[in-house]
Amino acid sequence: MARFGRVITAMVTPFRADGSLDPDEAQRLARHLVDHGSEGILVCGSTGEGSTVTDEEKAVLFRAVVDAVHGDAKVMAGTGTYSTEHSIELTRMAEKAGVDVALVVTPYYNRPPQDALLHHFRTVAEATNLPVLLYDIPGRTALKIDVDTIVRAAEHPNIVGIKDASGNMSLTTLMAALVPDDFEIYSGDDAETLAYQSVGAVGVISVMSHAIGELLREQVDAFESGNIARAREIQFAVRRAQTVLLANNPISIKAAVKMLGFNVGDPRGPLRPANADEEENVRAALSELGAL
Repeated sequence: MARFGRVITAMVTPFRADGSLDPDEAQRLARHLVDHGSEGILVCGSTGEGSTVTDEEKAVLFRAVVDAVHGDAKVMAGTGTYSTEHSIELTRMAEKAGVDVALVVTPYYNRPPQDALLHHFRTVAEATNLPVLLYDIPGRTALKIDVDTIVRAAEHPNIVGIKDASGNMSLTTLMAALVPDDFEIYSGDDAETLAYQSVGAVGVISVMSHAIGELLREQVDAFESGNIARAREIQFAVRRAQTVLLANNPISIKAAVKMLGFNVGDPRGPLRPANADEEENVRAALSELGAL
């Protein structure tokens, strides 16, 4: 179904030279992404440095991106935190800003047991009219959402899908076999999109689409039309470049977006800008992909 798009870009957040939010550049970048293959934009996800963007900045950013792409693409807002109440506040803020869907990450740091985790997701979903996507990324949260928890969460009418960056295709396959047919699975890793599509994923929430959105759309289209050889060819090229472009995400991808002509600034602390060696590798990877 891909009600939120098949290629959704987890957009970097532009900052000015003084470190302040740059909503005008966010609009320019979002518009560019939609014009070059993205059917949806994720604002304030992991790549968008959602953990270091203030609530006030998020309100501005959500509205800016909605205004920039309204009618041409869906807008997804990263609203999950390690606090249920704060997640509700951010989700309601996103709803007021006009976004289309909330992405709620597994609570990080405090690592709730699975029954409490399920209660967290249901409580957030019940507090909003927005559809909610779960976000499973244990590499960042130190907690995997169990398959049974996902299946039970999918029973809630507002919980409509998942961004799966679990890195465990065996469990993803089991999950895909057990959730309802209208529960949408998105690959959370550019390098695994083809594998995810093979078990029923509707698309990818991508970082590489900053540079190669149209190529990723071609990959998704190729799989859907049965041209598996072409989809595999693109996936292999993406995998080779991903090692460089997603290193210490979003450090390298911000360097890449700068090279593509956008003034997105440096990552906020505790991250740092790409160093000279990293920039050289990023430039080579973009050239190999034909993005420069």
